[in-house]
Amino acid sequence: MSYLPWHRVETPAAGSSSVPPDPSPSKVVSSPNGPTAEEIKEQGNTAFKEKEYTKAVELYTKAIDMNPTEPSYLTNRAAANMSLKRFRPALADCQQATALQSDAPAPKTLIRLARCQLALGDSKSALKSLHTVLSLEPSNATALQLQGKVQELESHLHNFETAKRKKNWGLGRLALDKCFQTIEAEGGDVPIQWRLWKIELELGRANWDAANIAANDLLRLEPNSPEVLTIRGLLLFLSGKLPQAIQHVTSALRLDPGHEDASRLRKRIKDVERLKEEGNTAFKSGKMQDAVDRYTEALERIGDMEEEGKGGQIRATLLSNRATTQLKLERFEEALADTEASLALCPTSFKALRTRARINLHLEKMDAAVADFKAAMEQAGIEGAGADVTALRTELKKAEAALKRSKTKDYYKTLGLSRDCTEADIKKAYRRESLKHHPDKAKKFKLVVEAHAVLSDPQRRQRYDMGEDEDGSASMGGMNGFRMDPGDLAALFAQFDGGPFGGGRAFGGGGGGGFRFHTSSGHDFGF
Repeated sequence: MSYLPWHRVETPAAGSSSVPPDPSPSKVVSSPNGPTAEEIKEQGNTAFKEKEYTKAVELYTKAIDMNPTEPSYLTNRAAANMSLKRFRPALADCQQATALQSDAPAPKTLIRLARCQLALGDSKSALKSLHTVLSLEPSNATALQLQGKVQELESHLHNFETAKRKKNWGLGRLALDKCFQTIEAEGGDVPIQWRLWKIELELGRANWDAANIAANDLLRLEPNSPEVLTIRGLLLFLSGKLPQAIQHVTSALRLDPGHEDASRLRKRIKDVERLKEEGNTAFKSGKMQDAVDRYTEALERIGDMEEEGKGGQIRATLLSNRATTQLKLERFEEALADTEASLALCPTSFKALRTRARINLHLEKMDAAVADFKAAMEQAGIEGAGADVTALRTELKKAEAALKRSKTKDYYKTLGLSRDCTEADIKKAYRRESLKHHPDKAKKFKLVVEAHAVLSDPQRRQRYDMGEDEDGSASMGGMNGFRMDPGDLAALFAQFDGGPFGGGRAFGGGGGGGFRFHTSSGHDFGF
């Protein structure tokens, strides 16, 4: 549901710039010290005909002051104000004149009233005024023409409301643009509620730049409107600017302490701000599950309503934070899902791109990891995050090395080791895997020996870790014989003796066509 109510506010509309004044009234009010009200009105008519509309308003005002119950003075001033595109004071004059003519409403007065109502966006009232005119004069051409304009506006408003109800933000925006164009063609004032609708439509489309521009424009027009301050506060909240959001809703509540939307939004922002900070504190303290729980609660407060751009930047940030925490907990799939959701909301977040790159490394999706590190570096550069660019360059280099390794043999995986293993870990794993894959499993055993040859040599391991070509088979013979260091081979036999094969005979008795090794010193061993 939309944050602000989508009700129609019936406000007034635009009119004609050349509205002739009414003829002279029957009643003449004289002034002992100067011209009569009627004479002043005639001076106003002359100024009007000469298109001196401001002067005409002043003269009609003098006449009204002398005789406030004469409807023609009011309608003449309304005509002058309409020519100046001052539809609100014109509307007030037409309403007052209509009240004075209640016993016998004048079609001309009602038409001017309808023009003001149209110019201010109050299509319902405009149709009602014109209905009265046409009931008196069914063929009144001016009224019929104006009725067509008002009905067209009504059609656009209906289309807008239908599109909004179906959450078809694109069609809703087109329909609302047509409404704006109708008012602007009359030279009128677009209703505040329509401008609020425009902001909400842009929110639904997740068009943050357009929504912020519309909100800033409206705030300049209506700086003391609680509704405008509240929706501006909502935009700031969804953009992740929580302190500024609090300031705006606090100002709205200062103007209207009972404003329910502002009150609810203020509590929501405070809750998210608190939970986010608690999550960050837990993360820094190493309490990862507590951090996940706090971030999850904050995300529930934010929500993912389409009317609010699915949570915007603040949701993207919290999803990214939770993804980083899930990564620390080695919940790679959950972390990846959060990161994907975060980037769907904010595709240019270098932090989310960096987190996804790290996750892809763990998932051994090397190509994707390299691409994400490059994208993160580019975006961090755009944002001027120099230190992050430097750190990302180091991570990218490692990812590229991992990508290169992934195209060849993974010696760590062969020995069942992590990349931060120690020399002792390598020796232990080598012996374990050698026993498991004895020469009866020639291909696997050969790979185990290759892996040990590279990883047990610090210099070769370093080159291998940097993605350089390091093939362990370079120090070995072909399928008819391995070249191994005699010490390694002796250690290997020591493992076999008394081991699970028993009796010092590593691979059973007898003879039969086994496997042969040649040491670098020329010794020959058969199995």
